[in-house]
Amino acid sequence: MSSKVVECPAVWIAGASCSGCSISLLNAVSPSIKNLLIDPVIPGKHVNLRFHATIMAGQGEPALKVVRDTAAQRAEEYLLLVEGAIPTAEDGLYCTIGELEGEELTVREAVSELARSALAIISVGTCASFGGIPSGSPNPSEAKSVKEVLEEEGISKPVINVPGCPPHPDWLVGTIAMVLLNGLPSPDDLDGALRPKAFYGKLIHDNCPRRAYFDSGQFARHTGEPGCLYELGCKGPVTYADCPLRLWNNGVNWCVGAGSPCIGCVEPGFPDKLQPMFKKLDETALERFKISVR
Repeated sequence: MSSKVVECPAVWIAGASCSGCSISLLNAVSPSIKNLLIDPVIPGKHVNLRFHATIMAGQGEPALKVVRDTAAQRAEEYLLLVEGAIPTAEDGLYCTIGELEGEELTVREAVSELARSALAIISVGTCASFGGIPSGSPNPSEAKSVKEVLEEEGISKPVINVPGCPPHPDWLVGTIAMVLLNGLPSPDDLDGALRPKAFYGKLIHDNCPRRAYFDSGQFARHTGEPGCLYELGCKGPVTYADCPLRLWNNGVNWCVGAGSPCIGCVEPGFPDKLQPMFKKLDETALERFKISVR
């Protein structure tokens, strides 16, 4: 039996973002970021992260050439991870990742070029998955999601969305581990927004520890009070994620546990369609999700 570890190349491109998704991943606990970068993610398989502008030591044109070498030499083998939305106005010049042979390489060009020969694309965070905050009105840079840009370019490749502002590190690590274990997910493994059902398959409202308050009509009047936060604008009734079960910061707490309403950051249309953040939901939206309101 061979003991050789198989490497899965990965390239991480950052577009219009705050780098919060990278920071969230750096805070991964089990496995830690050290384990992720050095050890096998699953027995016998290791992720070889070849480009990540935030954490790598390399810079300049030699670093960018690694990206193109990966696309040329490991076609159909590598994962393309994209953080942030893709600005498309002015031919994408609102966001570039460097220069090659004196020419600016825009994020739009880099993502399109790399996506054509990638095994799959993982959109990391809500900005890459759905446009997120950079695409919010009035959106002067015409920022779009990765999927929107690929469709405009006529590129047909598997896309997995791992939204969140930021996404929980387990959601990304778990998605990569699933790909390494079982290959690309089947349509049954993803929901209508291309999110892995393993992490986004359940409504926050159904698993919220404050759900009993909602059912009995006990609503908080201010953040931090006991009671259901629905009247304060909680988007848990229309948001799909396992935050109440998984918790954050190594299982310490989560937004609602700390007394803040859920803002629905994993949902398509965040933030525009879920604002105002601290105003009670439009109940026509609740009807869509078959939530009964007392």
